[in-house]
Amino acid sequence: MVRWKPGARERLQAAALERFGAQGFDATTVAEIAAAAGLTERTFFRHFADKREVIFTGQDEFEELFVTGIEEAEASDPMAIVAAALDGATAFFPDERRPWSRVRQVVIDADPGLQERELLKLSGLATTMAGALRRRGVDPTAAALAAESGVAVFRVGFATWIAEGEERPLAEILRAVLAELRSLVCAPRT
Repeated sequence: MVRWKPGARERLQAAALERFGAQGFDATTVAEIAAAAGLTERTFFRHFADKREVIFTGQDEFEELFVTGIEEAEASDPMAIVAAALDGATAFFPDERRPWSRVRQVVIDADPGLQERELLKLSGLATTMAGALRRRGVDPTAAALAAESGVAVFRVGFATWIAEGEERPLAEILRAVLAELRSLVCAPRT
């Protein structure tokens, strides 16, 4: 009889999110996550450095989608380049991932340490994006502003995407949020 089952990483993520949602992040142990997934703690640590990484796994892939979008954008305007990067990064969030993302955000919102970690990850994304823009020849100030604006658009768009009752694809939402930002920036001053 075969004891090994595929999908250990995904099972650990699902078990962790369920436990975090039920009893809170701090109250959940790695042993409980592993047991709920039908695995050992050793297996958990083969897949994740710590229990926070269950929540934040995939950051390198996520950032790479933005960098690739910046590198491959046909536009030359910094915000148009960022728009292309935002569009490309939506591949990380297919619609079937929305329920998981909703629960993940509830867990993050309930824990100040996880909130801080998420902000650090987004700050790192802005730094990475600014670097990719500079490599394309964008002025450093414009690169920083475009990258920070892109992260702000992503944050607002993502929050909208995971809101209860929201059904639009993330790409559509991000385009709408970016259009709103552009209208705010270009609005006549009174």
